[in-house]
Amino acid sequence: MRDEQALAILVTFVLLALAAFQEVKSHKDQPLSGIAIHKTTFNLIEKAYVKASPTVLGSNVQHSEMVLVEYSSPKPSDDDWIGVFSPADFNASACPGDNKMVNPPQLCSAPIKFQYANYSNTRYNNTGFGSLKLQLINQRSDFSFALFSGGLLNPKLEAVSNKVSFENPNAPVYPRLALGKEWDEMTVTWTSGYGINIAEPVVEWGVKGRERKLSPAGTLTFQRNSMCGAPARTVGWRDPGYIHTAFLKELWPNSKYTYRVGHRLSNGAFVWSKEYQFKSSPFPGQNSLQHVVIFGDMGKAEVDGSNEYNDFQRASLNTTKQLIKDLKKTDAVFHIGDICYANGYLSQWDQFTAQIEPIASTVPYMIASGNHERDWPNSGSFYQNLDSGGECGVPAETMFYVPAQNRAKFWYSSDYGMFRFCVADTEHDWREGTEQYNFIEHCLASVDRKKQPWLIFLAHRVLGYSSTSFYAEEGSFGEPMGRDSLQKLWQKYKVDIAIYGHAHNYERTCPVYQSVCTSNEKSNYKGPLNGTIHVVAGGGGAGLAEFSELQPNWSLFRDYDYGFVKLTAIDYSNLLFEYKKSSDGRVHDSFKISRDYSDVLACAVDSCPATTLAS
Repeated sequence: MRDEQALAILVTFVLLALAAFQEVKSHKDQPLSGIAIHKTTFNLIEKAYVKASPTVLGSNVQHSEMVLVEYSSPKPSDDDWIGVFSPADFNASACPGDNKMVNPPQLCSAPIKFQYANYSNTRYNNTGFGSLKLQLINQRSDFSFALFSGGLLNPKLEAVSNKVSFENPNAPVYPRLALGKEWDEMTVTWTSGYGINIAEPVVEWGVKGRERKLSPAGTLTFQRNSMCGAPARTVGWRDPGYIHTAFLKELWPNSKYTYRVGHRLSNGAFVWSKEYQFKSSPFPGQNSLQHVVIFGDMGKAEVDGSNEYNDFQRASLNTTKQLIKDLKKTDAVFHIGDICYANGYLSQWDQFTAQIEPIASTVPYMIASGNHERDWPNSGSFYQNLDSGGECGVPAETMFYVPAQNRAKFWYSSDYGMFRFCVADTEHDWREGTEQYNFIEHCLASVDRKKQPWLIFLAHRVLGYSSTSFYAEEGSFGEPMGRDSLQKLWQKYKVDIAIYGHAHNYERTCPVYQSVCTSNEKSNYKGPLNGTIHVVAGGGGAGLAEFSELQPNWSLFRDYDYGFVKLTAIDYSNLLFEYKKSSDGRVHDSFKISRDYSDVLACAVDSCPATTLAS
């Protein structure tokens, strides 16, 4: 009996250790997870202080502004740090959510950003005086700054600043466009502090230079108990405000529209955002020059250098910068999973939408579901890990619109001119016989290749081919069961290119079927491919992943660097593929596909042979 008890204790200890290891591993790319905020003790020092100026931000209707934070400690140390809190009153005597403790911590909310006190003050340890310039964005509440000693793992609160706030914290901010369910529809989503009981959300829009009209918007939000676990339900929780989506319908193809988002108050007055513009989609099959950018795993970073661990995700700013520079030659963006790596720290979703606003307010910004948005044990995700930090898909599904029948099932099709995109949700089961498998087949089968010759499959995890080390080590060279289930669909419906994220690097295969190249060509493909070209474009900005030492025969080009993919449909017969690095925006890999309609469907779809020369 004693041996059984000992064994049970040992098993319990091992399971707890594994769970702790898994949580640390899952959250290592979220800097805020390194702060043990629940262990904070109060050590207020009379001679310590923090001052912030200016105290009122956004007087010129801007939603981002630098704040000067000055501070002093009579006992300075290398471990001292400044935390930015919002709402400003972050002290609490009891913690709601999952924090069930006899003696609850005095601080229950993680900061929205932090920086070490000596970051820009090399003499801080000697003088005890320092200052930082920190960027704040409008996030529907006021802010305060706190000086801590004791480092991140044993924080001691020494001083708290005055409050800082935006002139209108509820203002409509960070619009993000998305393609609708119909080709002549554009959706616009934005965030505000106005509930529908306070103001009516509207969009004023119209063809540039012509009369405009008002369209209403729907409103969504979510609560702490919508989250599945910690930290999203505990120290990472922050009220997301209200997310509004309007549907702009019956658009003329390839036309320039202007719009602004706003709210009609109960007294009839309006609160407006600044004015934006977009170009509507071409008619499906319309023969015009069409540019689409695709990447995964970007994350976010702070321009002021805060919230950084060894510059992790710093490259996301480079990717964002290059996309903004190339906006005039971009018609749509597909960010295929691992969006901002909030991992349960919900303030970071606002930070991300602010970072991409110049892009998402101008061209449709489509997303796919990744492990860091969706995965959580017993939440319905295909993978039972902790990667979402307790979010279990709720913020991503609410903050961004996708034309799915059910946003909890994050798979959808999207037409743009000569392109058909079939976007899978790798965090739900895709295997044969499932609802998603049936959707994928219908998406691939229902496109008219005479009008839309370029058929593109998008997914977060690599359901095709990757020689990234973690895939090579398990011997699958891709997501286990991925291509086993789907390759016959790619082959049957002649998918041109399949693009994935998840592996943080860039890799391109030959046209391949059943692990065998169907062509020896590397850059200028003509006629039938007889196989799909698989591309990993997971270098959007999060820390890079090593390749295996072995480079398989199907792997043509590998790059251990940050970058993104650009597809240009020149016409019905010519497609240009380019891989650009985030560091310089230049093309570092490219190929062309040239062919006629007869090359796409050399047989009737329902009678295509299941085998090729490759098999």
